Amino acid sequence: MLIKLPPLKERLVEVCQPQVNFQWLEQQKKPTNALSLRLLSFNIQVGITTASYKHYLTRSWQHVLPNHNRQRNLSKIAALLNQYDIVALQEVDGGSLRSGYINQVEYLSILGCFPFWYQQLNRNLGHFAQHSNGLLSRFQPHHLENHKLPGPAGRGAILMQVGEGKEALAIVMMHLALGSRTRNKQLAYIREITQAYKHVVLMGDMNTPVDDLLLHSPLNTMDLRAPQALATFPSWNPQRCLDHILITPELDIENVRVLSERISDHLPVALDLKLPTGIFKLN
Repeated sequence: MLIKLPPLKERLVEVCQPQVNFQWLEQQKKPTNALSLRLLSFNIQVGITTASYKHYLTRSWQHVLPNHNRQRNLSKIAALLNQYDIVALQEVDGGSLRSGYINQVEYLSILGCFPFWYQQLNRNLGHFAQHSNGLLSRFQPHHLENHKLPGPAGRGAILMQVGEGKEALAIVMMHLALGSRTRNKQLAYIREITQAYKHVVLMGDMNTPVDDLLLHSPLNTMDLRAPQALATFPSWNPQRCLDHILITPELDIENVRVLSERISDHLPVALDLKLPTGIFKLN
């Protein structure tokens, strides 16, 4: 599938640095003892629990106003995230009225004992909402990029490079558009920004089934694998597989699963990956 994209110089790409929780630097994973990588992708719906479709109506006010149960649910989410090395978060609030002016990415990084974190603000509604993606990591990124995706404002991707040299791993975290036309433009963009990497992981809420991604989208030229195709939405009665972790064929999988925790309207997806030999240059 061929989709014309604007020249790279016309795109909004920001090379950035992660925020550091110095109190958790002892939790940092060093290259000398890093043999595998535990990945998690989770759309947390700004900490709102949803157990039926009627809750989208009866709990809709929580998308605007604060709620004391949100912090309790975020604590449950943090306990889950603590088990992983790199976490991609979607539908996170960066600090507005509804979250009690708490940056949920930073908050979860502290509760989950992550030394590194990054918030990507995609839609700034001032005091009402700070729509964001988030990255939590026990590895210090070798390189980090903030990408605004094609289409209407409000969608972004974070590219994190682990390791260096030809065996470096590119991990791209995203929350894609609902419409197929815009989504395919975004996927074409993601394909392009990863083309220099041998090892690639794509993870996030992609809002479409895996067959569509692998067979009928611009990703169909990347020879990606989808280790899991179990339904992730809605969490209380999963019917659709919208959340994915896709990998290039040279990467070895140790374990993959969709977790049963019903603490959002999506279920989290986890994958344990064996790191490529030579990913880190050791002195």
